[in-house]
Amino acid sequence: MATWHGAMDHRGFHQGSFNSFQSSSSDEDLMDIPGTAMDFSMRDDVPPLDGEIEENRSYNGGGIGSSNRIMDFLEEPIPGVGTYDDFNTIDWVREKSRDRDRHREITNKSKESTWALIHSVSDAFSGWLLMLLIGLLSGSLAGLIDISAHWMTDLKEGICTSGIWFNHEHCCWNSNHVTFENRDKCPEWNSWSQLIISTNEGAFAYIVNYFMYVLWALLFAFLAVSLVKVFAPYACGSGIPEIKTILSGFIIRGYLGKWTLMIKTITLVLAVSSGLSLGKEGPLVHVACCCGNILCHCFNKYRKNEAKRREVLSAAAAAGVSVAFGAPIGGVLFSLEEVSYYFPLKTLWRSFFAALVAAFTLRSINPFGNSRLVLFYVEFHTPWHLFELVPFIMLGIFGGLWGALFIRTNIAWCRKRKTTQLGKYPVVEVLVVTAITAILAFPNEYTRVSTSELISELFNDCGLLDSSKLCDYKNRFNTSKAGELPDRPAGEGVYSAMWQLALTLILKIVITIFTFGMKIPSGLFIPSMAVGAIAGRLLGVGMEQLAYYHHDWAIFNSWCSQGADCITPGLYAMVGAAACLGGVTRMTVSLVVIMFELTGGLEYIVPLMAAAMTSKWVADALGREGIYDAHIRLNGYPFLEAKEEFAHKTLAMDVMKPRRNDPLLTVLTQDSMTVEDVETIISETTYSGFPVVVSRESQRLVGFVLRRDLIISIENARKKQDGVVSTSIIYFTEHSPPVPPYTPPTLKLRNILDLSPFTVTDLTPMEIVVDIFRKLGLRQCLVTHNGRLLGIITKKDVLKHIAQMANQDPDSILFN
Repeated sequence: MATWHGAMDHRGFHQGSFNSFQSSSSDEDLMDIPGTAMDFSMRDDVPPLDGEIEENRSYNGGGIGSSNRIMDFLEEPIPGVGTYDDFNTIDWVREKSRDRDRHREITNKSKESTWALIHSVSDAFSGWLLMLLIGLLSGSLAGLIDISAHWMTDLKEGICTSGIWFNHEHCCWNSNHVTFENRDKCPEWNSWSQLIISTNEGAFAYIVNYFMYVLWALLFAFLAVSLVKVFAPYACGSGIPEIKTILSGFIIRGYLGKWTLMIKTITLVLAVSSGLSLGKEGPLVHVACCCGNILCHCFNKYRKNEAKRREVLSAAAAAGVSVAFGAPIGGVLFSLEEVSYYFPLKTLWRSFFAALVAAFTLRSINPFGNSRLVLFYVEFHTPWHLFELVPFIMLGIFGGLWGALFIRTNIAWCRKRKTTQLGKYPVVEVLVVTAITAILAFPNEYTRVSTSELISELFNDCGLLDSSKLCDYKNRFNTSKAGELPDRPAGEGVYSAMWQLALTLILKIVITIFTFGMKIPSGLFIPSMAVGAIAGRLLGVGMEQLAYYHHDWAIFNSWCSQGADCITPGLYAMVGAAACLGGVTRMTVSLVVIMFELTGGLEYIVPLMAAAMTSKWVADALGREGIYDAHIRLNGYPFLEAKEEFAHKTLAMDVMKPRRNDPLLTVLTQDSMTVEDVETIISETTYSGFPVVVSRESQRLVGFVLRRDLIISIENARKKQDGVVSTSIIYFTEHSPPVPPYTPPTLKLRNILDLSPFTVTDLTPMEIVVDIFRKLGLRQCLVTHNGRLLGIITKKDVLKHIAQMANQDPDSILFN
């Protein structure tokens, strides 16, 4: 995935300004990222948590020395306080504390009246209702995407005259003039050459079909990239790196909004139909999370609490994988293993329910007409032998090598796209890659079909009635057992298919590197599985022929007699697909379960486990990051990886700000600063929060206050009550400080003060600090010495320090 980054060129976002409390402020500096093409002003699709904030209201402090209305902040909650700016990290501890307080209040009130009891029950049930709605909506959208993509893919080759809405397969199903051997040929289905020049024979007809294939591919790709660029820049890529970052507590307004959902659904169909080397499985996770985020706005419990919303998004991610692969259990494990940052037991149950409902909904729609949830469901009947673990492990090694190669080359290409003129021309890039893909794909029947259909054919276990070239064996009717075919010598069709598959493998390996990361929806699961499935099928056919011609060898004679069905090439394809997908994503448990659910065979778990673990070991030896983590680092997202160990012997004082020779830490005092003093600090700094101390001399810590809360509170005071002026004293204590007579009213802001900020001493080892940030999801941690405030460590400081210790560029961490 690649997202347009750059200077935040939206309203209220500029250096040295607090003109909007929607402006993005970091714990250090505002972002200044050159070369953007993304429009961050489209944020109406996901408003801030408290929708009462007026979108365009700006804050100018009311003018120094002016006298406006004010309010007492102890009497009523202030709209907007407790929410977050765009591109900032949430405070997990505060959010969980707020939810506990809310739940405690509802529980106490439920004992007072029947209505309060009903409200308590409905609050408890709302989570399950939300999961039901997410599952229904995700399953419905997945069915719509599957049906539309299948029809539009076939549209590149021809059209059904009996009903334009039928794809090729359904068109011939309804025909009365079709035979079983030629079930894909029927008079109702006309190729473009038949429609244009009334014949399907000859060189000119081939050229017409070739031209129309490329033309439709370019049209679909152009529509996809244009819609993304104009309406929803966030709809590009797979979305999984951003989902992981959002689930870790980062705010990206609009990324899971209604515009993104609408455009991603439409453009995903177009991108898949264009024939590019991409899949819809990764983007379906993004689509499901968009559904979850939008539906959260129907429930106050989730709308007003960012931590609770992320529990819902974890369950939505599980539903997305459930409908992508028809694997509900695999979806839950994928959410747990790959994308979720915080995954309590309650979320596990709800994820399971959401995945169940989503899979049931998709099964009810039956988009492929085979009563299955995926196009490439297969069943194998021949057991595997212990010796076959050797080729399975070889496939695992290939998968690990391919994964490491792909990640390095794709990241290098994406970095080139971000840092050169190439990134300024996303439409041209997409059209060029589409044209190259379509021109090279059409002559080869295995690249001309959709990647899902290719995988389905590669997984297939050849039967008597199969007419595929991959099943063109000699003596095909010489069966040893009913319903079982022995290993047979390969015919001309098999050898021809092997050459075509080898060319397909080379094309898929190369073209996927340039396709993933373009400004269109693009998943990586299907292309990775296709690479592995082709390699696996090639190896499987080789092993099958070796066993047939040399069944008397020592490695075969103990378990493979002549005329027996010893080797299943389709199983090798499946193991290869798992190995390559594992090498790219570094998934293990969830990958094996997804592949097992695809095949319905428990006995093949051991080969899948062997290949998945081997591919992970090999890929990890060549590079520690999976593709999604690599894209997170490339985009500079503040994601603190929980799987990595921090083994360096540094202390908190080595990382905290300010450093030696730096300006002193900016602090507020608890009862001696005026409104004008605070406004000056806000206008001259870009920090997202300020420590509050007893006095500048003592530096004894009182608490921590967020910049956003300060801005909103002061603006509300100026608007709603007369008396507060620039010389009014702001105090954070329980009681008002003594003031001389005839002074302006004081302003009490204790309610927005965090009285229990996390603190560590200056000699705390950084490995403990990193663990605290990971496990508690902190935004910042204050550093003290004998109770006196020394400095502050933000999440960004931790990420920069980890990058520095790994000899990486610390300035690559772009966001708060």
